[in-house]
Amino acid sequence: MKKLLLVCLLTLTSVYAKESVEFKYAPQTIERNHPSSQNYILSYSNILENVRTSIVNISIKKEMSQSELSANPFFNDPFFREFFKGYGQIPQERIQKSLGSGVIVSQNGYIITNNHVVEEADEIIVNLAGDKKEYEAKLIGRDEKSDLAVIKIEAKNLNAITFFDSDKVKVGDIVFALGNPFGVGETITQGIVSATRRSGVGIVEYEDFIQTDASINPGNSGGALINSAGQLIGINSAIISKSGGNVGIGFAIPSNMATTVATSLIDNGKYTRAYLGVTISDIGDDMSNFYNDNYGALITGVEENSPAAKAGLKRGDLIISVNDKKIQSASELKNTIGSQSPSKSVSIKFLREKKINTINVALTTLDNQTINGELSYRGIKLVQINSTHKQQLNIALNGVIVVDVNEKSEAYNAGIRKNDIIVQIEDYEITNLDDFKKATETQGKKRVFVYRRGGIFAVVL
Repeated sequence: MKKLLLVCLLTLTSVYAKESVEFKYAPQTIERNHPSSQNYILSYSNILENVRTSIVNISIKKEMSQSELSANPFFNDPFFREFFKGYGQIPQERIQKSLGSGVIVSQNGYIITNNHVVEEADEIIVNLAGDKKEYEAKLIGRDEKSDLAVIKIEAKNLNAITFFDSDKVKVGDIVFALGNPFGVGETITQGIVSATRRSGVGIVEYEDFIQTDASINPGNSGGALINSAGQLIGINSAIISKSGGNVGIGFAIPSNMATTVATSLIDNGKYTRAYLGVTISDIGDDMSNFYNDNYGALITGVEENSPAAKAGLKRGDLIISVNDKKIQSASELKNTIGSQSPSKSVSIKFLREKKINTINVALTTLDNQTINGELSYRGIKLVQINSTHKQQLNIALNGVIVVDVNEKSEAYNAGIRKNDIIVQIEDYEITNLDDFKKATETQGKKRVFVYRRGGIFAVVL
């Protein structure tokens, strides 16, 4: 019986052996090049020597209030509180310091960095490579949705970095990350481009990252990711790590996005994104069959009175290109529209009932746009107060109520919270959304009067 089984197995093996596979072999004549030859040393020192002076160290100072100190578990520790009994009380304020990096983009002192490096700073200090002088920087503008910010120092003849078209970056390109990790000082690490157009990471709202295995650590934020020619391809922004240290998964904001946002921040002090007015999703292989095997951004909803609605886009349309730029995912459409000027008209190609259509859409901005009775402004969403609000909050006021606020927004930092009622802006009494739009149509900071739990207070927004 054992012999028979063996024969059967051998026979079965011989049957499958007939289906041979031809493996592809490298030519036998390939030679190795040995750059470690004693005649020369492989080095990028000439490239890096020029670009290293385009990178700056950034330190910020933030004064922490008593309430912030009290919220810190360190200050609530019984041992810590006991220690301070002999010295009166816990200090009423404390200066918090943190470190980051930045990239010089103009000879007269403009510097790009990450928003999260400078967003809560009371004071921003910049140190240049090879210069012992400390420069106090002015915040020019910041954009939370892309995690970019621009600061400026009073200096001349600085070494501005050269930009590279990040759309032409390829996986496998050799790259260098420059910055100030852990505050140890100027540091350069090497790696390759691991991936491009990374999105859905969950770090910021607009994601189109270049992924690299070059070591990026805390303090590298805002520094440069450059190619082997010494040209900027991205702004180092974040890492994925369980320990907080580098594990070879780092992300940089592409240089093209950085230039678009930074130019607007320098010119206007803020970056205003274009608005199309659709909800979108990706599609899988099965759904792609309904669209002639195309991929793109599937429209799952169209806002009333939005640019998309006015142009005739409908639920079920698959957007496949914008201004002849191919769109293969929802995130690509979001980033592409978000990089356009709000007053611009774009050409959108889409599939409907297996036919390709092209339309021109006049974009607008989401700021100060009333969509389905909801108004968005600087990170807050407002609606007209109705009878339900009055009953739930036990109020008799007319006006606009905050229904949502982005915790990373300027409005949240100013102190505005959900269910706050805005009753006045400067000298304008606010009774409806139209009043709010009129009061905020001019640029600049304004006094905003807010009703909360029976009292009224003012914030600057």
